[in-house]
Amino acid sequence: MAEVAYYTKDGLEKLKEELQQLKTSGRANIAKAIAEARDKGDLSENAEYDAAKEAQGHHETKIAKMEELLANARLLDESKLDTSKVLALSIVKIKNTKNGATMSYQLVSESEADLKSGKISVTSPIAKGLLGKKVGETTEIQVPAGKMEFEILEISR
Repeated sequence: MAEVAYYTKDGLEKLKEELQQLKTSGRANIAKAIAEARDKGDLSENAEYDAAKEAQGHHETKIAKMEELLANARLLDESKLDTSKVLALSIVKIKNTKNGATMSYQLVSESEADLKSGKISVTSPIAKGLLGKKVGETTEIQVPAGKMEFEILEISR
């Protein structure tokens, strides 16, 4: 059974739009490539045709995976979530206790994660270390560079 993933409204919409694009223009482009390769003659020795058919298989697999992802996607109502502790979709302001650097992250599903926009996956080491913590608590988190200690300064939605 597939794992349930929680999404923001925007994240779920992007997922639906990407799936729609794959099903429409993506399939049309693959069909066009197959037709062009077929027009080039003998299919038994046509590497271009084989490559186009293989690309079609990969494309259909991607569509199937996205459909499964959507079937197990759940929309979270951010207005009803508790802000007393860190949960999925929380925006958390943390301070590195060693160097005093502060940063803010929103904990989102793996497919919505984008470090440049401050969104980290709830499955990442930092997010796992923050989940369930409250403002004022400190937590030691094992990251690839070693152990880091963070203090939770603020939790919002």
